[in-house]
Amino acid sequence: MSDSQLYLQIAIWSQVVSSALFIVALAAIWTRWILPVVLTAQARSNRQIAQAERHRDEVKAALETVRQEIESARHDGELIESRAGTFAERERQTLLSEAKASGERALADAAQELGRARESARAQLREDLVDRALKLAREEAARRAGPAFDAAFVERFTHSLEGSSRG
Repeated sequence: MSDSQLYLQIAIWSQVVSSALFIVALAAIWTRWILPVVLTAQARSNRQIAQAERHRDEVKAALETVRQEIESARHDGELIESRAGTFAERERQTLLSEAKASGERALADAAQELGRARESARAQLREDLVDRALKLAREEAARRAGPAFDAAFVERFTHSLEGSSRG
């Protein structure tokens, strides 16, 4: 081989060896420094993703629990409203019947009291009439009575005695 071909062969192999050394160095750098950083970043990213998924699942579970509690509360509210309506209607009916009974008792008592008041008023009116009649009779008797009336009375009484003794 000639010198120029030898130099050419040395240049080519020198390029091949330097390329191979470069690839080996690159592989060593990759495995020693870059790959651990990438793997660490990937592991951290995977942990964050896993944590985010756990958090998402927890939030979904909490959301479903809250939905169930809301539905339960809504159902409980409907039951309470229904029971309150029934209770209120029952109380209204009870109060209404008590008020009606009380009103009827008050009306009956008032009717009895009215009867008693009428009887009392009649008795008072009779007493007043008797008192006035007696007062008028006394005044009339006092006006009519006197010595002339007494003499006429005695005279009539005497005549009645004489008439009954003759017969």
